[in-house]
Amino acid sequence: MDVIKDATVKRILVAGDVMLDRYWFGEVNRISPEAPVPIVRVEKREERLGGAANVARNAAALGVSAALMGIIGDDDAGNSVEKLLESSGIQSYLSRDPQISTIVKLRVIGRQQQLLRIDFEERPTEHVLRDKLNRFNSLLAGYDVIILSDYAKGSLVNVNAMIQAATEAGKLVLVDPKGSDFKRYAGASLLTPNKSELKQIIGDWASEEELIAKAQQLRQDLQIKALLLTRSEEGMTLFTADGVTHVPAMAREVFDVSGAGDTVIATMAVMLAQGKSMQEAVVIANRAGGIVVGKLGTATVTREELFPEAVQ
Repeated sequence: MDVIKDATVKRILVAGDVMLDRYWFGEVNRISPEAPVPIVRVEKREERLGGAANVARNAAALGVSAALMGIIGDDDAGNSVEKLLESSGIQSYLSRDPQISTIVKLRVIGRQQQLLRIDFEERPTEHVLRDKLNRFNSLLAGYDVIILSDYAKGSLVNVNAMIQAATEAGKLVLVDPKGSDFKRYAGASLLTPNKSELKQIIGDWASEEELIAKAQQLRQDLQIKALLLTRSEEGMTLFTADGVTHVPAMAREVFDVSGAGDTVIATMAVMLAQGKSMQEAVVIANRAGGIVVGKLGTATVTREELFPEAVQ
């Protein structure tokens, strides 16, 4: 199929907050006598790429050449991230910060349900962040599309300078935003907030007309080409200068929404790198998001799942 046939010649650089997702799976057969909590007898452990690393993993799963910039600690979790990147075929440009620990999200799963999540995180030091911006600028020329994956963990404090450098280099810049100030993302090609993230910026809306007016005003104020609102069971809505495109959610059982936003922005980047329009890319990204929420934990979508007709 032409949409994916030459994906390997396209190169996508992901920069942002890198994490390691750990899963402990076990059986729950009784309640603790010490407190009213379930006892999980751990039977299996698994590690997966999380945060910006999951975005890169999703891009690589769709056949492009993906690279990852970010910061990890000089620890076992950081070593695990590097090994997982290598096994996924992702080029690593990670910086080691010996003064912090790698961000880890530990999820305890019992009977296919998430019972508990424990987060371990520290913000990177200023010295490492300075070096990261220099490296980003040196890598820009070699990539077609840039994804900035912001989880508000401190790796993208220079995000405005990164966007400016990338746009000046003529690159498409896709941003998964966080926080109460989107001004720092001004000039990007595409922002992909979810409903709660957008409400922090523009407030609530009483009607679809009010949402469109507020979203389009924000897009114009920030001088971004497109704003993609992911709306869970309501689907996705794309706001551009050409108008509004709404794609309804796929009718399928939602098993786990972890990392669904990572899949959406990665799919958008791959499709745009292949020359698809924003409107065409949104339809395909919506399909990818619908597939990945049917899987447990942070997961990816393959080209065969996304385009089954191409492999028949």
